[in-house]
Parts: sequence; C-alpha cells; structure tokens
Amino acid sequence: MITNQRLFFFNNTLLLKKEWLVALLIILFTSYTVSAQQLNEIKGIVTSGTDNLPLAGVNVALKGAKGVTSTGFDGEFTIKASSNDVLVFSFIGFKNQEVQVGSSTYLKVTLREDINSLNEVVVVGYGTQKKSDLTGAVSVIKMEDAKKTVTYDVAKMMQGQVAGVTVQSSGEPGGFVNIKIRGINSFSNNNPLFVIDGMIVDSPYDFATGEIESMQVLKDASSAAIYGVRGANGVVIITTKKGKLGKLDIKYRSLVGFQNVAQKWSLTDRLGYQKVTSAAELNAGLAIAPGNDPNSASYINNVNTNWQDAAFGTGIIENHSLTFNGGAESLGYNLNVDYFKNKGYVNTPQDYTRYSTTLNLHGKKGNFKYGSKIAFTQSDKENFNEYNGGQTPISDLLGAVPTMPVRDPNRLGGYGGTDNLTQRAISMNVIGYNSLITNNSKRNRFVGDIWGEYEIIKGLKYKIDASFDILNWQNRKFVPPSDLGWYYITTNDEASLDVSTGSQTRTFLNNLLTYNVDINKHKIDALAGWVQERNDNYNHWSRGVGYLPGEISHLEYADATSAGEYENTVTNISYLSRLNYAYDDRYLLTVNFRQDKTSLFSEENNTGNFYSFSAGWKISNEKFLKLPEWVSNIKLRGGYGILGNNTIGPYAYSPTTNSFAGYNFNNELAPGTTVVSAIDPDVHWEETKTTNVALELGFLDNALQFTAEYYEKKSTDLLIGVPLPFSTGAFPASVVTNAGAVKNNGLEFTASYNNNKNEFKYTISANLGTMKNKVLQIGLDGNPIYGAASKTEVGRSIGEIYAYQTAGIFKDAADVATSPTQVNAAPGDVKFKDVNGDGMISDLDRTYQGVTIPKYSYGLNFSASYKNWDLSMFWQGAGGHKVFNAMYRNLMLGQYGNHHTDMLNYWTPTNTDTNVPRPIIGDPNANARDSNRFIEKGDYIKLQTMQIGYQIPLEGIKFIQKAKIFANGQNLLILSKYKGYDPDFNSNDGLFSRGYDAGSFPNPRTVSLGIEVEF
Repeated sequence: MITNQRLFFFNNTLLLKKEWLVALLIILFTSYTVSAQQLNEIKGIVTSGTDNLPLAGVNVALKGAKGVTSTGFDGEFTIKASSNDVLVFSFIGFKNQEVQVGSSTYLKVTLREDINSLNEVVVVGYGTQKKSDLTGAVSVIKMEDAKKTVTYDVAKMMQGQVAGVTVQSSGEPGGFVNIKIRGINSFSNNNPLFVIDGMIVDSPYDFATGEIESMQVLKDASSAAIYGVRGANGVVIITTKKGKLGKLDIKYRSLVGFQNVAQKWSLTDRLGYQKVTSAAELNAGLAIAPGNDPNSASYINNVNTNWQDAAFGTGIIENHSLTFNGGAESLGYNLNVDYFKNKGYVNTPQDYTRYSTTLNLHGKKGNFKYGSKIAFTQSDKENFNEYNGGQTPISDLLGAVPTMPVRDPNRLGGYGGTDNLTQRAISMNVIGYNSLITNNSKRNRFVGDIWGEYEIIKGLKYKIDASFDILNWQNRKFVPPSDLGWYYITTNDEASLDVSTGSQTRTFLNNLLTYNVDINKHKIDALAGWVQERNDNYNHWSRGVGYLPGEISHLEYADATSAGEYENTVTNISYLSRLNYAYDDRYLLTVNFRQDKTSLFSEENNTGNFYSFSAGWKISNEKFLKLPEWVSNIKLRGGYGILGNNTIGPYAYSPTTNSFAGYNFNNELAPGTTVVSAIDPDVHWEETKTTNVALELGFLDNALQFTAEYYEKKSTDLLIGVPLPFSTGAFPASVVTNAGAVKNNGLEFTASYNNNKNEFKYTISANLGTMKNKVLQIGLDGNPIYGAASKTEVGRSIGEIYAYQTAGIFKDAADVATSPTQVNAAPGDVKFKDVNGDGMISDLDRTYQGVTIPKYSYGLNFSASYKNWDLSMFWQGAGGHKVFNAMYRNLMLGQYGNHHTDMLNYWTPTNTDTNVPRPIIGDPNANARDSNRFIEKGDYIKLQTMQIGYQIPLEGIKFIQKAKIFANGQNLLILSKYKGYDPDFNSNDGLFSRGYDAGSFPNPRTVSLGIEVEF
C-alpha cells in the first residue's frame, strides 16, 4: 500500500499518523503504571533469628536496582518499591535473605546467623581480610568460648582454644601467664607480641577481658612478617568493642565465684613427722630432738598443725562490667567500665584488684573516617614473699613441720616458729611471714589513640594513627621486726623498707596508605606504611634499714637510707608494605616486607629486613572440577618468610665502665677507669625462618570444616651468654652474642561442626597440635647448658630432664659390696645404675630421662542450646612430656622438714620390700639427688570450663531487651596420675630448667554465678 500520510514507529510497528494519539496514550499509561508502582511505600522490621532482637544497620536493597536503605535503631526500615520488586536484606554475620514485596506494605524479616565462618572478616596486621582469602596461618579464637574462662589475663583465655598455642598459669591472684606459639624460638624471651586496637603492647594483663570483640593469632611469617623484628614469637591481635549504630544500648554483666584447691598433698601429721624425723636422727647416730622425743620434758604433743588446711581457704573472684553503646554514623561510641577482684584462696592478704575504663569513639563524614580510644586501668596487687630465692611460698608451706603452731602470742609479731634446740627444724611459717610483710605493687596505665582515614579517590585511602601508652608503677615492700622462729628472726637493724617507682612511656605514629581495586577478575589490596616508635623508661628506688617494732614504715624513720635511679630511651622506625592479589577468586598471593631500625643495636647493625611470601589455591572454585554438592570448599595454602626478635636490653652493644677504678702507682693512688663488662659490639637481631603448608576443607555448606597444617620454624643467631675465662675480669663472666640456633616443627589439626538449623542447636570444635623441638647450636663451641635436673645439648630438645637412673634399694652390706662403687652407700640407701659401666657411680652416669616440652596439646569445645537453655563444655590437655616433681623430692628428703606420707614406708632391716630409702640426717648417699624417683608423666586432660545458662523470658518488659543467668565451673576435673597439685603448672619458664615443679601455686577450682542484662 502506498500512502502520503506521515508514519510513526511504535514497538517496531509502523503506524499511521492518526494512530499516534493511541500510541501516546499507551506510553503515558505504561509510564503512569510504573510510576504508580514506584510510589508504594514499604515498611518493615528486621530481627535476629538468634534472640529475636531488632537488628540496626541492616542493608535493605532493591534487587537489580540502585534503591538502598538501612534499618534504624529499632530495626525498622522504609523503602519505595513495587509489588514485583524483590528486597535483599544483608548484614555481617547473617545470611542474605530475599523477600518478594507482593501486596504487602509491612514486612517482618528474620535473618539467620551465617554459620559459614569463611565469610568472616578477620583482623590481620594493619588491616582486615576475608577469612577465605587468607594465605597465612591465622587462627581466629571464638570469643564466645574463650570468655567462659574466668580470668584477669587475656592470655589465659587462649588456653586450649588454638592449635599450636600453649599457655601455663598458676592460681596466684594477678600472677604471670606464660604463652608460647609453636614452640621455643629463643633462649631469652618467647612470649608473643600483643597488638590491641592496632597498638603494640608487651603485656595484656592491664586490659579487661570483657571488652574484647575479637582475637586472632598470627602463627607464621606469612601472616606476622608485617610486624618484622617483633613477630618471631607470633602475634596476638586483639580488637575491643566499638560503638554500633543505633539507640543507646546498656549492658550489665556481673559474676561472683568461689575458689578452692581441688586436691591436696598427702603429708604426715605430728606423729608421722616425729616418727620419720626421729628415725633419720637415729640412723645418723644422733639423739632424737627433744621436741620429738616422748621421753623428753620438751616433747611436743599439743600442736598438730595441718598447714594446708590452715593456709587454704575459700577465695572469691568477682567481675562486674557496665557497657554503654550506640551512636549515629557521624559518631558512634562504646564506653566500658570494669571491676575485677580476686581474693586468693591462701589465708593471707595477697589479693589482686583492677579497675578499667575504656571509651571508643568512631565516625564517618563523607570520605573521612575518624576515631579515638581512651583507656585507663588501675591495679593493686599484694605480692607473695620469698625468704630465699628459689623457695616458693607453696614449697615452704608444704615443708612446714606440724609441731609448729600458726600463731604464738609470745613471739614478736604473734605468729609461730620453731626452736633450734627443741625441734632442730628450720621451718618457715608462710602464713605469718606473708601476713606481717607489706609487699604491694600498684600500676596505673593510660592508653590513648586517635586516628583519621581519608579516601583520596575510590579505593585509595590514607590513614594517620597516633597513640601513646603511659605506665606508672610503684612497688613497696616493708619487712618489720619479727620473730618467726629459728633462722627467721628479723631484728630491728634488719627491718627494711624498699620503695621503687617508675614509668614507661611509649608513643607510636603510623602513616598508612592503602589501595583496593577490582578489575574484572583481578582483585588487588596494597599497603604501604611508615611507623615511628619511642620508648622512655625511668626507675627510681630507695631503701631504708633499721626500724623499731610498730614504727611508721616511712623512709624518713629508717636508721639509714640509700637511693638510686636509672633511665633509658629506645627508638624505632619501620617501613612496611604488603600486597594481596586474587585472581577470579581462585588464586591468591600475599607478599609482606618490613624494614626495622632500632637504637638497641649499634649503627652498623641496627637495620633488619623481614619478608614473607604466601599463596593460596581455592581448588573448589575451579570450573573444570565437578565436585559433589556436599563439598563446599577445598583450599591449599602455603608460605615462607623471615621474622625477627630483638629481645635485648638497651646499650647491650656498649661496654660498661667503672670511672672510680684507682690503681696503686709508686705507692700513690692514681685515678682511672676500667671496663667491667665484656660485650660483643656486633650483636644483632635474632632471625626465625618459617615454612608452612595447609589444606582447608569444608563440607555441607561449610557447616563441617577441617584444616591440616605442617609447619617448620628455624631460629638462628639467637642471643646467648657465652662463658669467658675469669682472667678477663668481666662481671658477669660471659658475653652476650648471636651464637644459638633452634628448630621447631609439627602438625596442627582443627575441625568444627555447626548445626543451627533445628530448635536444638549445637557446635563442636576441636584442635590438636604436635611439636618437636631441636637445638642446632649453643655458643661457639657447643658446650651444653645445665639447668635444674636438665641439660640442653645440640641435637636434643631444650631443657630435657637429665638425671640418674635408680636400680632399687640396697638390701644388705653384701649388696653394697658387690655393686658398683657408690660413696657413703649403706643398706637401705638408693642404688643407682652404672650407666657408663666404669664400676663407680658419678656424674657421668646421668642420662636423658625425657623431654619437658609437650609433644602434643589439644582442646575440645562443645556448646548447645535448646529454647531458652544453653550448655557448653571445654576440655583441654597435653601429653608426651615428663615433669621433674621437685616438690615431691623435697617431701621425700627424710630430713627435718615435713614429709610425704610415702616416707612412712621407709626401709628398715625388717621392712625391705619397699622402694623408699631409709631416712638419715645429712643424706650421705645423696638419695635425694636428681633421679627417676621424682620424674613423672606430665600428661593430663582437664574439664577446663563448663557453663549452663538460661535466657529469662521478658514478655511485657519493654526496657529490658535481654536477660540471662548462668552458672560457670572452671578447672572442675583433672585426669592425671601426677602426684602434685596440678601437672599444668607455671614453672616461671626457666627455658633451660623446664618442667621443674618446685612448688607452684595450684590452679583453683572455681564455681561462679553470673547475670547478663541488656537494656
């Protein structure tokens, strides 16, 4: 058809001009309909499927469109959408949920917790990273489990929670906690570096455990090289709670617990003590002490002190915290006030109290983010006292004789003691000694941090972070005149007051530049930084001697005083960089580099370079693999790197001189200066090289996860004191130099399973770590290092037990005569094995008796919930190592101190079927020498914590959002054959004297009741 009318195209159809109006009406109608659909206002509320509480800050977006909003303080939202639209709800820690709008104008949405921890964002050095993208050995501690351990110390919370991390502590209130990550890497210090909210700290015990949000452990160079010279012992990164968007949220938590010693030593009472000690005197040809002789007028039969019962009472532990949280995008806040007190189970004043306050602020304005932190902690610890070095209060307590009373009003001070003529026993009254002496440590710590981050262009950010850490401390010890019996008398002239005060101020300035960009399948995350640090230390001490009984314990009242002071400054500057690269979410690469410069070493040796390379392969993301649906994740990762350790005192590269060293020249005193200490001017960093490879598996939508990892750490240039000839005149007669090497290697396994789909929810997680230690170098000539019942030698483990091997008890004189020569041996003495076969017993017959470092350690967590109830258990243990029970040895001496009940079965001519030697004063045969008599297996398994809780229903109570009561038990059950209090003791980490239990404070059994309320 041919026409002269003008044509119009609509929907690919050629229309006549007269039909334009119809087409226009169709367009307008369509536009009106769409417009009308977009004007629909959809409201709703988003709650958590875990506790049904409103969720603030949830992203609410139109699927496939740009429309987006977020929930407010009360979890409610408003968005414009059509009935055909799909809303996508997303929030960190929860699974995304899609909801069709339909005809509804009000939606109720419940988000379920995302049990896939691979989506978790974890904190790493100077940044964050998705857990599934990690290429290094980074372990994330589940804080929900860790916080069930009632403790003052962050490190104690880690025990058993992570494979490859060993923790040792004691029951002393405020006592030190030892922590090691993947073995012993140094002959000096092996405690890891702690980083709290990006700030480096040496010790975490001034920080409240309740304010911790997350905790990560960096175990290899692939993850820790960004900390350079401080990373060799591993890094623990702690993030405290920050303000969350929403209305004011108030949380209160209160806990009160009771502590006691779970088990006690079996010791002799008065009659048993007098029997053994009297036999020891008669065997030595001595007369029985009058106090132990029933035929003497001085016989003691009216005192029978059970020192464990007298000393061990009920300790009280309490922790109360109040948290205020809330804010808007421009300023969020979190204020935490915490009070912790531990009244020890020993009936003396040795308690620990701590007050903590922390304020975290953060906000955002356009491209600028900012934040600050202010924290103040005050702690007060009354310390236990040792009369002689190496003798702990517990060892003195157990060795106290039962014929000594706790109190004696006739002695100065009012406490009991022994008499040299009556009892002949030098016995310490631990209760009296620690009650009379005032030994107090106060610490005030003030931490401040302020930072700002500006996004210059999309993905490129600059952050400046300035922080300071000020610690002021005071130690005050007053020993008054007192009479605690023979040997423990403090005269007026000996009474003393020691006061020391000091401060440590550390300042940090971090300048960091980060760049994140996604280009098609390529993802790049880069970091470059410059870090400055300054550490100023000052210490002043004063001593006063000479006080009358009851005199005011101030320095001005002392008969004589002395004082001194010391100060030093250490500066560090570091340059750091990191590159994370990912391709198509399949191939991962991480490179770290850090250069450190420090004033701890000479100018020629003050620079160290540390780096690492690591890679990962997400095998399960390969398209050519056809994996079953139940296989969720297969990932292979590995890495290599070099870390450092600068554990050395200031000026260790510079010799010490005495400017008052006069010299007799031609019968005249000529002034002079001499060097009094030998040094190595070339002393430098310790280095640790790490290699590791791991396989990560996930099944059933990652509800079941498993990781297996092999690691090897080789530490070289270790700082060690090399002996010098006495002719050098140096004091001490050794020089610290880089002349040691050690290697650690092992396997680590972790597994977890989460089932949160049903009303009965439960989680099981377990970890197992093995460790083998080997010394590669000691000094310049390889001479072994001897410790307490131990020997450290090249080719063996550090601190292996080194002792004699017993071969029974000498039955009679003929047995003594026909055995290898053993000086002063007699029937009833211990027979020792002639290991080298030279016909006589000597030091050469000592042999290695076992390693003291656990070959394996493990932990098992189980938690479950049903409706309003929840239950959790945590088991922890270690094994494959030996312990030298020096406390048992002390109780088996058969001398004037108290005895273990095993001594009652001592050898006599009529009691030969025994393994207990005859008691004899002086022990001429050295029956109590280091031997396998006192070596035990250190294997144990503990029910470390158990907790049961109940969520209180709150229907009709608007001002309380959540309330929970719970009961917690700690150290409830120990499965072990160890004769002492606890095989998991803190041996103060003598390194070369490891596994040596000389009387550590037993870890108490604790039962607590608590409540948590959220307003």
